[in-house]
Amino acid sequence: MRVLHLVGSPTDEFHAELSLLYARDCLTATADPERYVFLLAYVDPDGCWRFPDDLSRAALDAAVTVPVGEAISHLIALDPDVVVPQLFCRTGMTVYRGLFDVLGVPYVGNRPDAMALGADKARARVVVAAAGVAVPEAELLRPGQHPTMAPPVVVKPVDTDNSVGVSLVRRHGELAPALQQAFVHSDRVLVERYVELGREVRVGVLEVDGDLVCLPLEEYAVGPDAPVRGRDDKLADHGDELRLVAKDATRAWLVDPTDPVNDAVHDLARRSHEALGCRHYSLFDVRIDPEGRPWFLEAGLYCSFARQSVVAVMAAGAGVPVESLFATMLAQAIAGTPGPGADGKPRAAPSSRPS
Repeated sequence: MRVLHLVGSPTDEFHAELSLLYARDCLTATADPERYVFLLAYVDPDGCWRFPDDLSRAALDAAVTVPVGEAISHLIALDPDVVVPQLFCRTGMTVYRGLFDVLGVPYVGNRPDAMALGADKARARVVVAAAGVAVPEAELLRPGQHPTMAPPVVVKPVDTDNSVGVSLVRRHGELAPALQQAFVHSDRVLVERYVELGREVRVGVLEVDGDLVCLPLEEYAVGPDAPVRGRDDKLADHGDELRLVAKDATRAWLVDPTDPVNDAVHDLARRSHEALGCRHYSLFDVRIDPEGRPWFLEAGLYCSFARQSVVAVMAAGAGVPVESLFATMLAQAIAGTPGPGADGKPRAAPSSRPS
């Protein structure tokens, strides 16, 4: 099976490094030469493409950069059976996935419309609320507008990840600086009623044989001194590279499957998955109030298949190692409507489809 890993970012160096961080581990964790041939495509922040032999810095530097038109021709010549998108910027999650819809090449994960919806916190919350999911009260602001809600509130840009620009505001005097910081990152800002602790968890959903299977919850260390997770709770800069910190055992752990909170959070997750039009898998951030009621915070509709990717960690907790998860998701992607191959004819599924 010819598996193309799409890596990098057409947006900025931060997202390019984030993509490399996950993709490198994915290649190590899922390598199986008897089953797969891995192909690599890397998108630079300037929009040019490279087709390196591996994802080392030396290989990236040695690879020739080509413009988009040549890159598309090269992709067609490569004739991959399936694509694993590893781009985490907005353009990468939408436009670049759409490119493979045009080329008729199946890819793992959610379609561009679902990715765009999930990445817009304001729109996602409205859609899941219509499906009966509890969401905190909120106001959507543009520059020059001011909220009517009194603190405590959480101020966050509508379309950033990794808690960039997010602030907890407990006093009126903190509101203006928080808004100013958030508007640096987006032209729309969500002011959301703060849900008191409680707990904070993430929940993953897999589509398996037509059913929505919820994975073990991952809980995060939050408390009176740090009631809202920030960027430093997720990523750390180490020289010229990023490192993950959220998987430290003191910061995150899997919830006992007998914990009573599971049923309510799983119901929220299934409703959210269907409401947002998700495919193959989904992931949601959930706040649990002191009474045990779960509240939808946001969606994170991607999985890199690195060993520390949240969905992979959850699946491993359910007894499904990352290589099995990877094989299952590839099979589901390929089982979709086949598109044309390099010769323009309908693509046949590979004979060595993963079980």
